[in-house]
Amino acid sequence: MRIQREQVVAAAWTLLDEHGLEGLTMRVLAKALSIQAPSLYWHFPGKQALLDAMADTLVRDVARTLTPESPWEPVVRTVAEELRRAFLAHRDGARVYAGTLVVSEHTLRVSDTVIGALTRAGFDSRAAGWAAFTVLDYVLGFTIEEQGFTAQDAEAKEREGALRQLASARYPHAAGAVDAILDRDFDRRFAFGMDLLVAGIRARLSTP
Repeated sequence: MRIQREQVVAAAWTLLDEHGLEGLTMRVLAKALSIQAPSLYWHFPGKQALLDAMADTLVRDVARTLTPESPWEPVVRTVAEELRRAFLAHRDGARVYAGTLVVSEHTLRVSDTVIGALTRAGFDSRAAGWAAFTVLDYVLGFTIEEQGFTAQDAEAKEREGALRQLASARYPHAAGAVDAILDRDFDRRFAFGMDLLVAGIRARLSTP
């Protein structure tokens, strides 16, 4: 029986959670599925095509509660929060999504939801598109850093000590903010960044 595309993607997520993005290769995936490589390439011609399919499944539940009448601010905040949760659900989840222009049903649906809300609020299509992807870039960058920070727990104390020492010796402004830099309350930090983004969008919408 030929293996199904959905089975391949599910197995890829399992491997990703175990070994990270670098450990997810087509050869390892084929071995995990107990199939020959040609069967795998029948579904996905290469790793990037596989990552695109994984990215699509990653966001399939994002923005499901929003409607075409939802105001722009709840749309922006809801999509950002749900994207972050989706990226954090898997090891290297944000890295799977980052750096590619994924053309798929769920990714376009999410983009359309945000761009549509911003267009109804008064942006033209270019400003709405740029604003939507600025929000996405923030979520991706924040989550990649968050997952990387968490993965380095074993080295964290040594790095934190070195940071404090260098900042105190040469960089007074950074030294004054070092506790904030090292703060592990990622939920509050994410919310702070979203407040800044929302305030910027609101200010731009109010500008003639």
